[in-house]
Amino acid sequence: MKSSTDRIITTHAGSLPRPPELLKLIKAKGAAQPYDEKELEAEIKRAVETTTKRQADLGLDVISDGEMSKPSFLGYITERLGGVRVTTEPFGNPWKGSRENNQFPEYYAWEASLNLNPASGTKRVICDGPMSYKGQRQIAADIATFKGALAKLKVQEPFLPAISPTNVEFWIKNEHYKSDEEYIFALADAMHEEYKAITDAGLLLQIDDPRLVTQYVIDANMSLEDCRKWAEVRVEALNHALRGLPEQQIRFHTCYSIDMGPRTNDMELKNIIDIILKIRAGAYSFEGANPRHEHEWKVWGQVDLPRDKLLIPGVITHSTVLVEHPELICDRILRYASVVGRERVIAGADCGFGTFAGSMTIHPTVAWAKLDALVKGARLASAQLWGAGAKAA
Repeated sequence: MKSSTDRIITTHAGSLPRPPELLKLIKAKGAAQPYDEKELEAEIKRAVETTTKRQADLGLDVISDGEMSKPSFLGYITERLGGVRVTTEPFGNPWKGSRENNQFPEYYAWEASLNLNPASGTKRVICDGPMSYKGQRQIAADIATFKGALAKLKVQEPFLPAISPTNVEFWIKNEHYKSDEEYIFALADAMHEEYKAITDAGLLLQIDDPRLVTQYVIDANMSLEDCRKWAEVRVEALNHALRGLPEQQIRFHTCYSIDMGPRTNDMELKNIIDIILKIRAGAYSFEGANPRHEHEWKVWGQVDLPRDKLLIPGVITHSTVLVEHPELICDRILRYASVVGRERVIAGADCGFGTFAGSMTIHPTVAWAKLDALVKGARLASAQLWGAGAKAA
């Protein structure tokens, strides 16, 4: 994984808005309506080519396929696992009974009435048999499509995101294994195959794990200490899933989800940073631009960050439609550089801008404007950190 040796490298969190033509087919497939599989594959290929080129044209260094083939960063895994079954039961609202909902019930009732989240209509998935991985064809197609698009571009390092065992545990209800621990390690064994396929292809692997820091918000019955113990087991399982894979090809992403609520109950970084640093990854991607967490850059100066680890702080956020000014982005980058060193900072985003296909919390035009501002802010920071020696993007 390249570090910012002569300028600040830029990236994002993986998911990007899907084109309208692709959205129609994804929605048809998800609703079990008639669709043409070959037409869907062709649209995915076109969307990946268009999206990768747009990222490169903006000047982003470390880019993804935008998760064009996935209905969501999380739900895609259902068809890649054996031992699972989709039910007719609705998944329900994960924020119901959460610390946030309990404190701001009127706000969350109003937000739900807007029906902005395409995940609201999803069905419950259960694990009712031995967990296995059967997504070899899908992950091979993702890799081949992405590499085909990359062949026409010059970028630093491409990455593919994959969901963490902890989030699959949340998405797919266990009705087979005797304990939560047995289940999470079975998931880790299954997901290992997808992770290995990505790193074997020479791509960076990003582990998407928002639940690691959102569990505290979602489960109001858990104390902070309970949540830390819960997280320790999940990190152990994730490391099991990452066993044998090159650490410097792995970046770990966590965030506080796509909730645009008050966020007063978020777990603080200082209360989980030691557990995050146990994850076998070469870089850590996290929220750094959200107003509830922007001040936490200071925490990284209070821990012993291993010298071979990089940080990917979010310097633009999905929690507001305001497009950040490049000078503000520059200031955010400089703060991190001041505590861990300029070479160990890669400028990123708090979260994805298309985590669920069709999500409109951030309009696509605004998402791309934010990414453009990210690149411009990184150039300003590079000029300040390297002066005349800064390399042009």
